[in-house]
Amino acid sequence: MHELFVFGAALAAGAINSVAGGGSLVSFPTLIWLGVPAIVANATNTAALWPGALGSAWGYRRELRGADPRVYALLIPSFVGGIAGAVLLYRTPSAVFDRLVPFLILFATLLFMIQDPIQRRFNLSAAHAARSHWLSWTMFFQLLVGIYGGYFGAGIGIVMLATLSLMGHTNIHQMNGLKNLLGTCINGIAAIYLALVGLVLWRDAVVMAVAATIGGAAGASIARRMGPTVIRRLVVVVGFAMGLSLMLRF
Repeated sequence: MHELFVFGAALAAGAINSVAGGGSLVSFPTLIWLGVPAIVANATNTAALWPGALGSAWGYRRELRGADPRVYALLIPSFVGGIAGAVLLYRTPSAVFDRLVPFLILFATLLFMIQDPIQRRFNLSAAHAARSHWLSWTMFFQLLVGIYGGYFGAGIGIVMLATLSLMGHTNIHQMNGLKNLLGTCINGIAAIYLALVGLVLWRDAVVMAVAATIGGAAGASIARRMGPTVIRRLVVVVGFAMGLSLMLRF
């Protein structure tokens, strides 16, 4: 039954990520409710869903070809922040992380709620030239995003979209490609470190990786029939329900 619930949660997460994002708000709390320690659940979820994120980044490779080459400088703070966040997670006492989990989930849910209107605003905004001094402060901001992503991860996409918009990007498809690429770097380096220190529960991670891949490929068609609006509302409801219930539990 444990593997069945893990498979089902990851299947749903893969389908949700392919349409609306926010799949971690389903898969991560499910692991906790199945009795996996919060820190181990977080590390396992990061490692398991990373292959799907890599596939999403690859799917936007055509849009990435036309991106401003300077934006790839953000790969550096993404890697540094991702490993720093993972180290911070490893060094966080379990009792402290247990108390933080409900607030992290609620925060990620709030970010998810505002994702759609912000994306529409970015897509309709007038093009403007990036400021000459964008690189220094943007790399610093991306470092903070990387630390949060390596530590927890859910909701970093909307923050990176805001950063790319302020840099002058207006093509929402290209922005999504860059966001997926940077997110893959953050989660990838974090997953490698968390695996090396023994925080990844491989029995569940393998099942989740397979299920998330299937969900992203096959489940997306069902999710598309429901429509992105319905999916987003379901994710928000699940996110708030999981956050509040875990707040009561811990």
